[in-house]
Amino acid sequence: MTRLTGRALRVTIFIGENDVWHHRPLYSEIVHRAHRAGLAGASVFRGVEGFGASSLVHTSRILSLSEDLPVAIVIVDTEERVRDFLPQLDELVTEGLVILDDCEVIRYVGRDKHASGDQHAGGDQHAGGDQHGDREEKA
Repeated sequence: MTRLTGRALRVTIFIGENDVWHHRPLYSEIVHRAHRAGLAGASVFRGVEGFGASSLVHTSRILSLSEDLPVAIVIVDTEERVRDFLPQLDELVTEGLVILDDCEVIRYVGRDKHASGDQHAGGDQHAGGDQHGDREEKA
């Protein structure tokens, strides 16, 4: 598991949900490449409304239902690792916006690989942790 604390760099990629790379959703290609590159993590967030360089507003409101809602992919890791990944984004993102922000990682903890998946599937969420999946430290 990657250890990550202190100063870090966050890259956020804004694209359309229908953007593709070789018949695969572009956001999925970016996440899988980030994973293969060994980056600390990546998350995809679907927007409900937005516009970009084209000035076309995309919205999920029922009266003007858009099939190409905005998507944001957020990746956080050390500055060196993120900057090493940027050439791949340059290849993949032909339309959209890529931004970098300095950030500070306060906590980066994964799930216990031996714990059952019941916590996040409606099981007993208080067995060893709070309702958000955090585990109590035992002395």
